[in-house]
Amino acid sequence: MSNHKTKSDLQVFSDGDSLASAAAEAFAIAASEAVASRGRFLVTLSGGSTPQEMFALLAEPVFRTRIEWTAVHIYWGDERLVPPEDAGSNYYHAQRLLLTQVPIPASQIHRVRGELSAQDAVEDYNRQLKALATGERVWPQFDLALMGMGADGHTASLFPGSAAISEETRPVLAVTAEYAGRPAQRITMTPLVFNDARRVLFLVAGEGKATALNAVLSGPHDVQKWPAQSIQPESKNLSWFVDRGAAKLLDPDQ
Repeated sequence: MSNHKTKSDLQVFSDGDSLASAAAEAFAIAASEAVASRGRFLVTLSGGSTPQEMFALLAEPVFRTRIEWTAVHIYWGDERLVPPEDAGSNYYHAQRLLLTQVPIPASQIHRVRGELSAQDAVEDYNRQLKALATGERVWPQFDLALMGMGADGHTASLFPGSAAISEETRPVLAVTAEYAGRPAQRITMTPLVFNDARRVLFLVAGEGKATALNAVLSGPHDVQKWPAQSIQPESKNLSWFVDRGAAKLLDPDQ
Protein backbone atom coordinates (compact mmCIF):
# COMPACT_ATOMS: atom_id res chain seq x y z
CA MET A 1 0.00 0.00 0.00
CA SER A 2 1.33 3.44 -0.88
CA ASN A 3 2.34 5.66 1.97
CA HIS A 4 2.15 8.89 -0.02
CA LYS A 5 -0.40 11.39 1.19
CA THR A 6 -2.54 13.69 -0.89
CA LYS A 7 -2.74 17.38 -0.12
CA SER A 8 -6.15 16.92 1.50
CA ASP A 9 -4.63 14.58 4.10
CA LEU A 10 -1.95 17.05 5.24
CA GLN A 11 -2.54 20.39 6.95
CA VAL A 12 0.37 22.61 7.97
CA PHE A 13 -0.19 25.12 10.78
CA SER A 14 1.88 28.18 11.59
CA ASP A 15 2.37 27.25 15.24
CA GLY A 16 1.38 24.90 18.02
CA ASP A 17 -1.59 27.00 19.09
CA SER A 18 -3.29 26.82 15.72
CA LEU A 19 -2.51 23.13 15.43
CA ALA A 20 -4.05 22.46 18.85
CA SER A 21 -7.14 24.50 17.98
CA ALA A 22 -7.67 22.58 14.74
CA ALA A 23 -7.17 19.27 16.55
CA ALA A 24 -9.72 20.22 19.22
CA GLU A 25 -12.18 21.17 16.48
CA ALA A 26 -11.61 17.83 14.72
CA PHE A 27 -12.16 16.01 18.02
CA ALA A 28 -15.43 17.87 18.68
CA ILE A 29 -16.75 17.22 15.17
CA ALA A 30 -15.84 13.52 15.32
CA ALA A 31 -17.56 13.24 18.70
CA SER A 32 -20.75 14.89 17.45
CA GLU A 33 -20.90 12.73 14.34
CA ALA A 34 -20.27 9.51 16.25
CA VAL A 35 -22.87 10.22 18.93
CA ALA A 36 -25.45 11.21 16.29
CA SER A 37 -24.76 8.07 14.25
CA ARG A 38 -24.03 5.40 16.86
CA GLY A 39 -24.88 6.87 20.27
CA ARG A 40 -21.31 6.89 21.56
CA PHE A 41 -17.86 8.23 20.74
CA LEU A 42 -14.87 5.91 21.12
CA VAL A 43 -11.46 7.58 20.99
CA THR A 44 -7.88 6.54 21.65
CA LEU A 45 -5.60 9.27 22.96
CA SER A 46 -1.88 9.63 22.36
CA GLY A 47 0.87 10.54 24.78
CA GLY A 48 3.72 12.98 24.46
CA SER A 49 3.61 16.77 24.72
CA THR A 50 1.92 17.65 21.41
CA PRO A 51 -1.67 16.70 22.36
CA GLN A 52 -1.56 18.33 25.78
CA GLU A 53 -2.50 21.76 24.48
CA MET A 54 -5.45 20.17 22.69
CA PHE A 55 -6.55 18.52 25.96
CA ALA A 56 -6.50 21.89 27.70
CA LEU A 57 -8.55 23.48 24.89
CA LEU A 58 -11.16 20.72 25.02
CA ALA A 59 -11.68 21.54 28.70
CA GLU A 60 -12.48 25.18 27.85
CA PRO A 61 -16.21 26.06 27.66
CA VAL A 62 -16.17 26.66 23.90
CA PHE A 63 -15.34 23.00 23.27
CA ARG A 64 -16.48 21.37 26.53
CA THR A 65 -20.10 22.38 25.99
CA ARG A 66 -20.18 21.04 22.40
CA ILE A 67 -19.31 17.47 23.37
CA GLU A 68 -21.74 15.01 24.92
CA TRP A 69 -19.25 13.69 27.45
CA THR A 70 -21.67 11.14 28.90
CA ALA A 71 -21.40 9.30 25.56
CA VAL A 72 -17.58 9.46 25.31
CA HIS A 73 -15.30 6.48 25.97
CA ILE A 74 -11.58 7.22 26.32
CA TYR A 75 -8.79 4.73 25.69
CA TRP A 76 -5.05 5.17 25.17
CA GLY A 77 -3.02 3.96 22.22
CA ASP A 78 -0.09 3.21 24.50
CA GLU A 79 1.04 3.64 28.07
CA ARG A 80 4.10 3.27 30.25
CA LEU A 81 4.08 0.71 33.03
CA VAL A 82 4.01 3.33 35.79
CA PRO A 83 1.33 4.22 38.35
CA PRO A 84 -1.43 6.58 37.18
CA GLU A 85 -0.15 9.47 39.29
CA ASP A 86 3.35 9.24 37.73
CA ALA A 87 4.28 12.19 35.50
CA GLY A 88 5.48 9.67 32.90
CA SER A 89 1.96 8.30 32.53
CA ASN A 90 -0.02 9.31 29.43
CA TYR A 91 -3.19 8.90 31.49
CA TYR A 92 -1.89 11.35 34.10
CA HIS A 93 -1.64 14.26 31.65
CA ALA A 94 -5.02 13.64 30.02
CA GLN A 95 -6.62 13.29 33.45
CA ARG A 96 -5.00 16.46 34.76
CA LEU A 97 -5.73 18.66 31.74
CA LEU A 98 -9.03 17.29 30.47
CA LEU A 99 -10.78 14.43 32.19
CA THR A 100 -11.11 16.10 35.59
CA GLN A 101 -12.58 19.17 33.85
CA VAL A 102 -15.44 17.52 31.94
CA PRO A 103 -18.51 15.48 32.97
CA ILE A 104 -17.34 12.11 31.68
CA PRO A 105 -18.35 9.11 33.80
CA ALA A 106 -15.36 7.49 35.48
CA SER A 107 -16.47 4.10 34.14
CA GLN A 108 -15.92 5.40 30.59
CA ILE A 109 -12.25 6.23 31.16
CA HIS A 110 -10.46 3.05 30.16
CA ARG A 111 -6.86 3.43 31.25
CA VAL A 112 -4.04 0.95 30.97
CA ARG A 113 -3.32 -0.19 34.50
CA GLY A 114 0.35 0.69 34.43
CA GLU A 115 0.82 -0.29 38.04
CA LEU A 116 0.37 -3.97 37.09
CA SER A 117 2.90 -6.35 35.59
CA ALA A 118 3.19 -6.24 31.81
CA GLN A 119 1.28 -9.50 31.37
CA ASP A 120 -1.49 -8.51 33.76
CA ALA A 121 -1.80 -5.05 32.20
CA VAL A 122 -2.17 -6.57 28.73
CA GLU A 123 -4.82 -9.03 29.93
CA ASP A 124 -6.72 -6.27 31.74
CA TYR A 125 -6.64 -3.98 28.72
CA ASN A 126 -7.81 -6.77 26.44
CA ARG A 127 -10.79 -7.21 28.75
CA GLN A 128 -11.53 -3.48 28.65
CA LEU A 129 -11.43 -3.50 24.84
CA LYS A 130 -13.59 -6.62 24.55
CA ALA A 131 -16.20 -5.05 26.87
CA LEU A 132 -17.14 -2.47 24.22
CA ALA A 133 -16.69 -4.71 21.18
CA THR A 134 -19.67 -5.99 19.24
CA GLY A 135 -20.33 -9.52 18.03
CA GLU A 136 -17.25 -11.69 17.77
CA ARG A 137 -14.85 -8.75 17.72
CA VAL A 138 -12.18 -8.52 20.42
CA TRP A 139 -11.83 -4.74 20.25
CA PRO A 140 -14.32 -2.02 19.32
CA GLN A 141 -14.04 0.02 16.15
CA PHE A 142 -12.76 3.41 17.28
CA ASP A 143 -14.29 6.57 15.88
CA LEU A 144 -11.04 8.48 16.24
CA ALA A 145 -7.46 7.41 16.89
CA LEU A 146 -5.22 10.30 17.87
CA MET A 147 -1.60 9.52 17.07
CA GLY A 148 1.74 11.20 17.63
CA MET A 149 5.13 10.58 16.10
CA GLY A 150 8.64 10.68 17.50
CA ALA A 151 11.78 11.97 15.81
CA ASP A 152 12.65 8.33 15.05
CA GLY A 153 9.34 7.76 13.28
CA HIS A 154 7.78 5.72 16.09
CA THR A 155 4.09 6.05 16.91
CA ALA A 156 2.29 4.80 20.01
CA SER A 157 4.93 2.41 21.41
CA LEU A 158 5.69 0.94 18.00
CA PHE A 159 9.44 1.50 17.79
CA PRO A 160 11.72 0.85 14.79
CA GLY A 161 12.41 -2.86 14.42
CA SER A 162 9.58 -3.89 16.76
CA ALA A 163 7.74 -7.14 16.08
CA ALA A 164 4.55 -5.36 17.18
CA ILE A 165 4.53 -3.41 13.90
CA SER A 166 3.63 -6.53 11.93
CA GLU A 167 1.39 -8.17 14.56
CA GLU A 168 -1.49 -9.94 12.80
CA THR A 169 -3.81 -11.13 15.59
CA ARG A 170 -3.33 -9.39 18.94
CA PRO A 171 -4.70 -5.89 19.59
CA VAL A 172 -2.44 -5.15 22.59
CA LEU A 173 1.17 -6.07 23.32
CA ALA A 174 3.74 -5.43 25.98
CA VAL A 175 6.91 -3.66 24.83
CA THR A 176 9.73 -4.84 27.03
CA ALA A 177 12.88 -4.41 24.95
CA GLU A 178 14.90 -1.25 25.40
CA TYR A 179 15.04 1.04 22.40
CA ALA A 180 17.71 3.73 21.86
CA GLY A 181 18.46 3.77 25.58
CA ARG A 182 14.82 4.25 26.59
CA PRO A 183 13.41 1.89 29.21
CA ALA A 184 10.55 0.39 27.21
CA GLN A 185 8.29 -1.13 29.82
CA ARG A 186 5.13 -0.18 27.96
CA ILE A 187 1.82 -1.41 26.66
CA THR A 188 0.79 -0.56 23.10
CA MET A 189 -2.10 -1.11 20.78
CA THR A 190 -0.97 -2.67 17.52
CA PRO A 191 -1.61 -1.37 13.99
CA LEU A 192 -4.57 -3.77 13.80
CA VAL A 193 -6.56 -1.47 16.10
CA PHE A 194 -5.42 1.84 14.64
CA ASN A 195 -5.99 0.72 11.06
CA ASP A 196 -9.52 -0.37 11.96
CA ALA A 197 -10.45 3.12 13.21
CA ARG A 198 -12.98 5.25 11.35
CA ARG A 199 -10.53 8.16 11.43
CA VAL A 200 -6.85 8.48 12.30
CA LEU A 201 -5.38 11.89 13.10
CA PHE A 202 -1.64 12.42 13.56
CA LEU A 203 -0.47 15.51 15.48
CA VAL A 204 3.20 16.30 14.84
CA ALA A 205 5.07 19.40 15.99
CA GLY A 206 8.66 20.62 16.09
CA GLU A 207 11.66 20.83 13.78
CA GLY A 208 13.12 17.77 15.47
CA LYS A 209 10.45 15.67 13.72
CA ALA A 210 11.06 17.12 10.24
CA THR A 211 13.36 14.37 8.96
CA ALA A 212 11.06 11.60 10.17
CA LEU A 213 7.94 13.29 8.82
CA ASN A 214 9.49 13.70 5.39
CA ALA A 215 10.60 10.05 5.39
CA VAL A 216 7.21 8.77 6.53
CA LEU A 217 5.21 10.79 4.02
CA SER A 218 7.57 10.94 1.04
CA GLY A 219 10.23 8.28 1.43
CA PRO A 220 10.33 4.59 0.56
CA HIS A 221 7.86 2.35 2.35
CA ASP A 222 9.77 0.74 5.21
CA VAL A 223 7.57 0.22 8.26
CA GLN A 224 10.34 -1.37 10.31
CA LYS A 225 12.45 1.77 9.93
CA TRP A 226 9.55 4.25 10.07
CA PRO A 227 6.76 2.62 12.11
CA ALA A 228 4.33 5.51 11.55
CA GLN A 229 4.08 4.28 7.95
CA SER A 230 2.30 1.17 9.26
CA ILE A 231 -0.75 3.28 10.10
CA GLN A 232 -2.89 3.12 6.98
CA PRO A 233 -6.53 2.89 8.06
CA GLU A 234 -8.86 0.78 5.96
CA SER A 235 -11.29 3.72 6.00
CA LYS A 236 -8.68 5.78 4.10
CA ASN A 237 -9.56 8.57 6.56
CA LEU A 238 -6.03 9.53 7.60
CA SER A 239 -5.03 13.11 8.41
CA TRP A 240 -1.77 14.74 9.41
CA PHE A 241 -1.91 18.03 11.35
CA VAL A 242 1.65 19.35 11.56
CA ASP A 243 3.30 22.63 12.44
CA ARG A 244 5.64 24.60 10.20
CA GLY A 245 8.74 23.28 11.93
CA ALA A 246 7.84 19.65 11.40
CA ALA A 247 6.88 20.35 7.78
CA LYS A 248 10.04 22.24 6.82
CA LEU A 249 11.50 19.41 4.69
CA LEU A 250 8.29 18.48 2.90
CA ASP A 251 7.83 19.19 -0.78
CA PRO A 252 5.13 21.89 -0.90
CA ASP A 253 3.73 20.28 -4.05
CA GLN A 254 3.27 16.79 -2.60
